[in-house]
Amino acid sequence: MKYKAATIKDIAQALGLSTSTVSRALRDSHEISAATRQLVLDHAAQLNYHPNPIALSLKEKKSRSIGVIVSEIANSFFSQTINGIESVANEKGYTVIISQSHESFEKEVSTLQYLASRSIDGLLISVSSATKDLAPLKALHQYGFPIVFFDRIVEEIATHQVRVDNFQGAYNATTHLLQQGYQRIGCITNSAHLSITRERVAGYVAALDKAGIRLPASLIKYCFHGGMLQEEVADAVQELLQEKKRPDAIFATSDKLTTGCIRALKKAKLAIPEDMGLTGFSNSDLIELLYAPITVVRQPAFEMGQVATELLLQLIESKRPVKDFETKVLQTSLITPP
Repeated sequence: MKYKAATIKDIAQALGLSTSTVSRALRDSHEISAATRQLVLDHAAQLNYHPNPIALSLKEKKSRSIGVIVSEIANSFFSQTINGIESVANEKGYTVIISQSHESFEKEVSTLQYLASRSIDGLLISVSSATKDLAPLKALHQYGFPIVFFDRIVEEIATHQVRVDNFQGAYNATTHLLQQGYQRIGCITNSAHLSITRERVAGYVAALDKAGIRLPASLIKYCFHGGMLQEEVADAVQELLQEKKRPDAIFATSDKLTTGCIRALKKAKLAIPEDMGLTGFSNSDLIELLYAPITVVRQPAFEMGQVATELLLQLIESKRPVKDFETKVLQTSLITPP
């Protein structure tokens, strides 16, 4: 037998009430007596009645759903961020539709088009490493569509943004390596045009400058796919190892890059930290199980998701156009193994 969802009409017929009376009772209207309201609620529970989201969206002119686009859900940082997003959205009665760009601009654009066609109320996005053309996002934004950027932000679009202090996080990680006695520190980082790349490389360079160390640009390796392709990270590590004066440590600027470096160094039979120092951004609780415990920069991913969602819902639920936007900057933590 085909499943048929219970409706307000079913409840009304069963109780001998009008559909308008049942509707008001379900909405806790003061026009309905407590006894009638309880009668309706009890019968609604028996029938496993749930409000029709399509009917509600037509009535409210809202779908009560938000879209989220990240590069990869399997990335521990983004999975934790999504948990934060859902914790706020679900409490406020919003459904979250999650999509992955897989670091592809084309996939990001097609996902944008799909989500917009589904009449979502707003969008949370961390742009892909391949995203240079902002025209699709700008078109949505100019139309008045609520967008909040998190992690990988876009300065060219005036809206709320949430990120960590990437500069300080990278500065602290590089300083930690210097304090451990490493002097020639290489850097493996994401696509060059991303905001997180610029800020983290700047923090790395600033820490070296403060220590009076100037290293050649060849010790900075950019990975366009941000670690999603292990061979790309392996090639970057190999290039560093083939330098005339190879580095004695590596700073990796993202989750995937850090774990990718661990695998590449293991394959090269280099022990951490005896043969090569390593530190990097990572939110994985399992990183020490991959090879050796290392010091990592931990981002408040769950909090980032919560803050970004709260800002997006402010845009969605505002009665007037929002013109004053905030950039929320959260602090990272340097986690050292016991």
